[in-house]
Amino acid sequence: MRFGIIRWMLIGLIATVLPSVGLAEWGNVNMPKGVTEISREVHGLHMTIFYICCIIGVLVFGVMFYSIFKHRKSQGVRAAEFHESTTVEILWTVVPLVILIAMAIPAARVLIKMEDFTGSEMSIKVTGYQWRWQYEYLDEGISFYSQLDPEHNAARQKDSDVDLTQFDNYLKEVDKPLVVPVGKKIRFLHTSADVIHSWWVPAFSVKKDANPGFINENWALIEEPGVYRGKCTELCGRDHGFMPVVVHALPQEEYDQWVSEQQDLMAENASQTDRQWTKEELIAQGEKVYGASCLGCHQAEGQGIPGMFPAIAGSQVATGNIETHIETVMLGVPDTPMDGYASKLDDIDLAAVITYQRNAFGNNLGDTVQPYQMKSLRQGLNQSRAVVLDQFDITRGVN
Repeated sequence: MRFGIIRWMLIGLIATVLPSVGLAEWGNVNMPKGVTEISREVHGLHMTIFYICCIIGVLVFGVMFYSIFKHRKSQGVRAAEFHESTTVEILWTVVPLVILIAMAIPAARVLIKMEDFTGSEMSIKVTGYQWRWQYEYLDEGISFYSQLDPEHNAARQKDSDVDLTQFDNYLKEVDKPLVVPVGKKIRFLHTSADVIHSWWVPAFSVKKDANPGFINENWALIEEPGVYRGKCTELCGRDHGFMPVVVHALPQEEYDQWVSEQQDLMAENASQTDRQWTKEELIAQGEKVYGASCLGCHQAEGQGIPGMFPAIAGSQVATGNIETHIETVMLGVPDTPMDGYASKLDDIDLAAVITYQRNAFGNNLGDTVQPYQMKSLRQGLNQSRAVVLDQFDITRGVN
């Protein structure tokens, strides 16, 4: 009677599971083959060990279920009595050892190859921040930050009424993707400026922890142009889930053109830093920076999150002494979630977001801070929190 119930339960379970497995697209649940030689070797290794595990599972459970069925008490079988078997002891020690060695040899070969950086043709430093990435092209002199796309960031907020169906890759887009060439061996150097992060792109089989004070390395040679996505895979804080990685792999000619454009853009930004900005220009730029860097904590209307993050609207910092406001934004507040942005934003964005905060959300102080002033402040920063601010003529009350 018991066996009949168990049999029908197993039949029902199989009938339920098999159709769903058949309809599922295997590629969505399995490890991707990727677009690098290493990723394909990792995939092949993964599948080989998976099949070995399946075979072991079938054999072990097959013998176990056969023994249970064939030697069940209802058939009058009595349990054998024996103390030990030296032969069995040797077999179940030697056989697993041989299997493990057989799996370890190809795995070690792939792991050694993953750590072989010889022949690298370019180097990119990847620095993790809460919650963005900084990419520095060590050979081209290009540097920029990459973070969650502002539209996606605004859409994810608590009181947002944005239609999420308009996004093709919701919470997987960034404002500035990492751009790399195909056909070149790229060395990635990973570090962090605050907590532990982990940079992961499945299509490359590249995953490396970014630890403060350390440099970890890995590499990729991408064979196919395209857009490849990843994310931070280390729990790095409250917005850990909103720290995507987007890589655009381009043919060499297109990549060279992109490099030239970025170098021109950086030169233009340098010249823009030294000019006098109008209040309207600073506020317009500051609104963009606020949406990308401040909105998650301080919210869309500057109301903050009570008990967690202070408001910008009417706050003592944003409406009080402007020197204190500048120091807070640049260096942060010790022992609080407020991190310093001196290393995360350029001089234009720092000046713009401070100006915006002092003229938005009903603050309307009329103050402006110029990018060249932030540039001078940055150059005067030392290892302590002391910042000489009173030497700069901050414009106040200019409408």
